[in-house]
Amino acid sequence: MKISTFFYILRQGFANIRRNILFSLASLGTIISCLFLFGIIYAVVVNFQSGMQELENTVTISVFFDEDASDDTIQLIGSQIRTLDYVNTMDYVSADDAWNKFVEQNYDDPQAAKDAFGEDNPLKNSASYEVTLKDVARQPEFVAFAQGLSGVRKVKSSDVTADSITTLSSLVGYASIGIVVILMLVSIFLISNTITIGITVRKEEIGIMKLIGATNIFVRAPFIIEGVIIGAVGSAIPLVLLYYMYDKILTYVAGRFKVVTTLFAFVSQHDLFKTMIPVGLVLGIGVGLVGSILTTRKHLRV
Repeated sequence: MKISTFFYILRQGFANIRRNILFSLASLGTIISCLFLFGIIYAVVVNFQSGMQELENTVTISVFFDEDASDDTIQLIGSQIRTLDYVNTMDYVSADDAWNKFVEQNYDDPQAAKDAFGEDNPLKNSASYEVTLKDVARQPEFVAFAQGLSGVRKVKSSDVTADSITTLSSLVGYASIGIVVILMLVSIFLISNTITIGITVRKEEIGIMKLIGATNIFVRAPFIIEGVIIGAVGSAIPLVLLYYMYDKILTYVAGRFKVVTTLFAFVSQHDLFKTMIPVGLVLGIGVGLVGSILTTRKHLRV
């Protein structure tokens, strides 16, 4: 394609937007609204997943050893557990550590409780490995693996907590995908209507272009450019707004609700938008491209 032809097609794309300014603005407003909502949903989901990940890290599985297990056996069990790529952390908790933790959590005067038992440790057979997983949904798999190891007496896991986290994460993920798909379909529909109006307005001009031998791409390209421009602008505006709004919200929450920030670590602006910006632009441009291609194929039988 010649450079002059490319710039002609580009000018025609902008001209189409000017000719149908009201419909173009309606399409633009729809994409801005849809991608603004997409950005909010994306930010909520990413922060939710971050919170769920932190929660998953607190879900521990305790692997207890046989009462007569030797140090070599305990180390072998640890080595076998470390071979699993979905294991996040593994900490050895001795019987003394377990007893100290128990009295700290359950007695107002821990030292008095220790003195009452003296050298006798009621939890002398409670040494264990405390294990967390990268994906809590794989807890049943890990429990089955650990129970099959030689020297393991018992495996204690939090099945209810793990199932609740997995179910909640799945529901939020599916709901978010459903909402985003609906928003994108609405955007494609409005862009399609806008381009259909443009084709109708230029019907006679397009007919003349066909008669003098204009190629398919030459006729269709301005309308495709029109859709891409609307999609690009419609995605850039909400991304800029969300970028500054997110920073303001984080600053506001940190200043007014310090308790929230101590309990929940929000994803940083940089980490959130390094993915949201390219995804948002691809969605916006993609919606414009798909809408324009579908419309031109339907109405321009060149």
